[in-house]
Amino acid sequence: MDTTARQCPMRALIRPPAPTPLVKRRGLLEIVRRFRRARHSSLSMISERGYSMKSGQVGLPGRELVMIADPSDVRRVLVDDAEHFPKSTLMHDMLHLLIGNSIFVSNGRTWRRQREMMKPAFDNARIQKVFDRMAGAVTDLEARLDGIADGAPRLIDIEMTHVTADIIFRTIFSQPIDRRDAEIIFRQFNRFQELSYADSITSLAGIPALLRLVGRYRAKRAARRIRDILDALIAARRASTTEDEDILASLMAARDPQDGSAFTFDELCEQVAMLFLAGHETSASALSWALYLIAKSPDVQERLHREAVAILGDRPARFSHMKRLDFTRDVFRETLRLYPPVAFIVRDAARAEQIRDKTAKPGGIVMASPWISQRHRELWSHPELFDPDRFQTPDGIDSTRCAYFPFSQGPRVCLGAAFAMQEATLVLASLARRYRFDVVPGKEPQPVARLTLRSDNGVWLRMEPRQDR
Repeated sequence: MDTTARQCPMRALIRPPAPTPLVKRRGLLEIVRRFRRARHSSLSMISERGYSMKSGQVGLPGRELVMIADPSDVRRVLVDDAEHFPKSTLMHDMLHLLIGNSIFVSNGRTWRRQREMMKPAFDNARIQKVFDRMAGAVTDLEARLDGIADGAPRLIDIEMTHVTADIIFRTIFSQPIDRRDAEIIFRQFNRFQELSYADSITSLAGIPALLRLVGRYRAKRAARRIRDILDALIAARRASTTEDEDILASLMAARDPQDGSAFTFDELCEQVAMLFLAGHETSASALSWALYLIAKSPDVQERLHREAVAILGDRPARFSHMKRLDFTRDVFRETLRLYPPVAFIVRDAARAEQIRDKTAKPGGIVMASPWISQRHRELWSHPELFDPDRFQTPDGIDSTRCAYFPFSQGPRVCLGAAFAMQEATLVLASLARRYRFDVVPGKEPQPVARLTLRSDNGVWLRMEPRQDR
């Protein structure tokens, strides 16, 4: 691929916020400083060289970590030799309090069994089949925003968590989520991922488990607040005679193709928690960043508005509209490039593996990073700039083919990618048609990567109704 930077078009392209690259120094104090930065966010450990490297290696107490950025190495680990690079135990340790040993973190026979049993559930999440439920949640979102679109600073993260949780609630449970539960989930998951992520970093640093008990107890309590909401709905459905055609019904009816067994209640709750988490948190993160980017880029926002008005008019959105919202889709794709909801994809080496000049020992960590690869200076033209039009250029198309994987790759690729793209396109088009968004001076979001990529200080925006809507 020709990596020569193309000439930027004659228009204003913004440089969205990103953490200042790590400056490496020597000494004990520097090791302590890096550890404290790493406990806060994994992005804070990326050096300037990280955005142009092909691979790197970090020695940790008891484990080695190999970072890969070259497209051929990423494909090898995630696609070609995926069976030799299973999901990392690190991810299981971070998430099991919330989602147990569900399909997102399981491996081997357990994962294959879960995948086969969950196929009917994903059939019930086909984009055309769930469109009306999505549209209903977006209509309710507009009604909520109409009441607060007064130009005052608003924390848009909460609204995006509410609508994405509402969509996945309607898809899993055939019912909307109420505001109280949406806010509990937003705050408790932020709490959970902060504590769980910090615990995993301290574990990698060799801190004994006894010294981490308080943090783990607090993470467990936050996870329990979320699970209580979900588990109660599952228990109520199991006790009822209602026959809804939704994901929960599919999971309850699922049988192991080998022995005919069903999911136990605990397994059912873990799979639902995983689907709920994967189905709303990542989308909420990306939509929050998307709204910030368009608020920061008035020309992009006006193009979004014009496209939405031209295609949707003043009518409710229909499924047939979705494939025509090309620019809206590219805005979201560019958001995923700059702010991938899962910034690091973590695998373990099942055996000794040579990766370039690095050796991954058995049990060592191998990490691919959409954040790094999608901002890589040798793989993208002007990677630090927000440019939705790049996907329509020859070099942008080449870069996308080799270095764009916000939904991962290979057998563990996100099965909800099409669902998420339709959901985001619908939300962005509907909101761009109806409201104007502006940034709040002095409240620039600060990206942090823990379990998902969020803003450490929230995403604050002003919104007002459009007069021509």
